[in-house]
Amino acid sequence: MRENFLPFSPPSIGEEEIQEVIATLRSDWITTGPKVRRFEEEFASFIGAPAALALSSGTAALHVALAAMGIGPGDAVITTPMTFCSCAHVIEHVGARPVLVDVEPDTLNIDPSEIVKTLERSRLNVRAILPVHLYGHPCNMDALWEIARQHDLAIIEDAAHALPARYKGRFIGSLPETRNLRQMTCFSFYATKNLTTAEGGMLTGPPEFIEEARSWSLHGMSRDAWRRYSAEGSWYYEVVRPGFKYNMTDIQAAIGLHQLRKLPKFQARRLEIARRYNEAFCKIEELQVPTQRPEVEHAWHLYVLRLNLEMLRIDRARFIEEMKVRKIGTSVHFIPLHLQPYYRDKYGYSPDSFPVAYREYLRIISLPLYPRMTDQDVDSVIEAVYDVVRTFRH
Repeated sequence: MRENFLPFSPPSIGEEEIQEVIATLRSDWITTGPKVRRFEEEFASFIGAPAALALSSGTAALHVALAAMGIGPGDAVITTPMTFCSCAHVIEHVGARPVLVDVEPDTLNIDPSEIVKTLERSRLNVRAILPVHLYGHPCNMDALWEIARQHDLAIIEDAAHALPARYKGRFIGSLPETRNLRQMTCFSFYATKNLTTAEGGMLTGPPEFIEEARSWSLHGMSRDAWRRYSAEGSWYYEVVRPGFKYNMTDIQAAIGLHQLRKLPKFQARRLEIARRYNEAFCKIEELQVPTQRPEVEHAWHLYVLRLNLEMLRIDRARFIEEMKVRKIGTSVHFIPLHLQPYYRDKYGYSPDSFPVAYREYLRIISLPLYPRMTDQDVDSVIEAVYDVVRTFRH
């Protein structure tokens, strides 16, 4: 038994980030300015994206991506029930309809075959697919690109979990060179993410879409404050669309610049922890370890075990409580959207509307996985899981 409680996912902030924030606070500029632009440039260079836009959150990135694509009232966007509510919320915010389809049994990512079935029978004006690279495992992008090509659809990727994941050797968020697609990728830098700015996000994509999104992100104005108030700026601006207030500050970017430089080291530690978990749990018949397909490099934002409940005398909720008794923080990612009262009631969903998502939701549990974990922390998580299984197996 541990002496102290192990939190589920605290941030990994070092002295470099702290000193950069202090320097920013002592400068003449703390809102969107030169550090934000530097962060955008370095992030785009890191993943190989043609352009990037720093924003106040991953949700903001999703929202301005939809707006920049011209998606609005009368349109529909296909997405997954296995995600955080913001994915569907932003579709509703632009006046479109979220259309949910079920997930693959192994990765729990959106199922391309279910997208095809939905497109064949739907009478809605589907304009885009919003796939989620769940837990950091990239979706089947080849299948999604082909569907988008055949049906003239945009793709807006939710990569909140997927930095620095790769699909067939390319970072998620870079654009495939041989495909002429309308595609943008949205990242989150929330406190628990692989790279954090406390709150924040990034949008990557073709330069023309990024510039359109940039205007949407700051009141629809033609110039931001740095372009107006710096020595090289001009006071004049025009409002060209009814935009939002989604800009990132230099204070946030100060954190992000150093987090980006540390990301390879962070990722190496995440891989090591995931490897130890897999080795520890793969031979326990009461547990199912996460899938990793050979064509991807997993970001390991989350390590999600699946419980074979028929072999245990407790349900998932009790398993979580037993882990808490053993001083290990855990979580569940996610409660499917079709179970949430707003979407359930508005669209008439039942639990079995998406049977794979519902079945797997009942048995998933997310374990602690972050760079600050020591080997002793990892050992204590493994031992706690072993102990719960031993205690409550049939």
